[in-house]
Amino acid sequence: MTKFGRSPPLLSLLALSGSGANHPSTSCTAFGFRSHSLSPCHFDRQHQLPSLNRRAKQFGHSLLLGDGTTKITSLLTLHQDVSAVQEATTPPIGFDDEEIITQQARAEAMIVHSPLGFNLKSLSYELDGSGRAAVVWDCLRAGIDPNLYYSSSDEKDISDDSIAHAWIDAVSSSISTSNLDVSDIYQDKNILGRRQGQGLGAAAWKKLQNIMDGYHCSNNDLMQAGNRQQQGGREAIYTIENSIASLSHMKVSPDGTTKLLLKMKKDGLEVESVIIPWLDKGFSTLCVSSQVGCKQGCTFCATGRMGKLRSLTTDEIIVQVYYANKVCRVVSNILNTQNDVNCISDHANVLPKVDNIVFMGMGEPADNADAVVPAVTTLVDRRMFGLAQSKVTISTVAPDPSAFATLGQAPAALAWSVHAVDNSLRRRLVPTTKHSMEELKQGLVQALSSRSNKLRRTMLEVALIEGVNDSDKDAKLLGAFSQSIMDEVAGSKVVVNLIPYNAIDHPTYRTPSMEKVMGFQKMVTDCGVLCYVRTTRGDEDSAACGQLATKKKRAVKK
Repeated sequence: MTKFGRSPPLLSLLALSGSGANHPSTSCTAFGFRSHSLSPCHFDRQHQLPSLNRRAKQFGHSLLLGDGTTKITSLLTLHQDVSAVQEATTPPIGFDDEEIITQQARAEAMIVHSPLGFNLKSLSYELDGSGRAAVVWDCLRAGIDPNLYYSSSDEKDISDDSIAHAWIDAVSSSISTSNLDVSDIYQDKNILGRRQGQGLGAAAWKKLQNIMDGYHCSNNDLMQAGNRQQQGGREAIYTIENSIASLSHMKVSPDGTTKLLLKMKKDGLEVESVIIPWLDKGFSTLCVSSQVGCKQGCTFCATGRMGKLRSLTTDEIIVQVYYANKVCRVVSNILNTQNDVNCISDHANVLPKVDNIVFMGMGEPADNADAVVPAVTTLVDRRMFGLAQSKVTISTVAPDPSAFATLGQAPAALAWSVHAVDNSLRRRLVPTTKHSMEELKQGLVQALSSRSNKLRRTMLEVALIEGVNDSDKDAKLLGAFSQSIMDEVAGSKVVVNLIPYNAIDHPTYRTPSMEKVMGFQKMVTDCGVLCYVRTTRGDEDSAACGQLATKKKRAVKK
């Protein structure tokens, strides 16, 4: 036992050697770092510790501490040898116990990533080649698991078949599915583009599995990494489905809106994301979640009733996009392989590819900015998901004025869930509000002023509730408030998005009549502000805005 009451985990060992007030920073050559600082406070999460994914092959390398003299040649032995641990991590005079514990806590909070959480440069480093990283992302972008696609074993990715059957079950009440053939929908190779003929190679695939190994084990016992479970006499293959998240339920509304319930492998908690197809525009919008639940407590929102259970990691945010792309691909393949196209050609459940993403699902992005910002960076990287910055929107209730600047670091458009300009009314609708609307507005103004012109377009969102915030006075206040933002930020453009309240069994809240909504819209427009009414999608299946909340449902058939 150490002074901390137990043998410290591997990450903690590194942290205890990290920088402190009077402690030199630690550099590490053993773990693939090339003159990188190991200060936990400034740790590059997207680069992460390559050693955690290669530790089985790292014996014999050395860890160089701050003074350049102390070497550790075997991490696993080190972890088991408490005396060696204490000797190797003894801080210099002036580095007190409280600071050590703080460093340890920060280190334990460090997140080990799957390939979804790496930037392309870091993944290229891990796989020893940018071309290898590119073919991995060709798969991920299409919703194909490269761990199985490039495996030399006979193990196949059955998740496509599971999704196909789940989709057919979900739409069976609205169309005839008896003649639908799903025997030829497995992973259309042509979707991988110009690199479809380029393989990953056995050595690179093994390294990819080591990354997945580290991620998989980080959710359990870190020291199990490198010791994969055996299945049928061979090592198990770590996949996205068995290591990050799996699809546990799918529900399709008559208008084609498709709600996905994903189960996180880390703890079994579930989050919802929603695919909204726009057939006339030829693309789908994906509404993603950033947390399991939400602590902001908006009185009109089902997620707010859950409270915050935990924040999602970057990987768990991005895996929602992975599954959405998988579903869109599988549904497209189902429809493209049918001989009788007449039965499905004009059906609303066709899912065009995702080309627009909004962080408007479960959770408050500002309360999880450390995961949201890098996730957005991955979404807009042309070599990864390749979405345009204008096609990604982060919506925040703005817990404080700094929320806009924090989220503004992400290369995406900002949206503000305003709901009411009057301070007392807004506190009624958003009980956690601690700042006046003027204070919050100044936070937005400052954030927009520092952004490029193309990202100075912002959206103000209002959930309209009958007799609560839909009066003529509310409309005029909103119009003047929106105009004042444009007056203060040169080149900015504010668009108001009205969302008629979607019922969540609130005892008094009601949806206003469309006549009332249109009248409200006209008053805002008369103030010189663009104002739209959001089309309600998926409200029949609790997939509309404000209706997302997880509850136990039957599993997807395997």
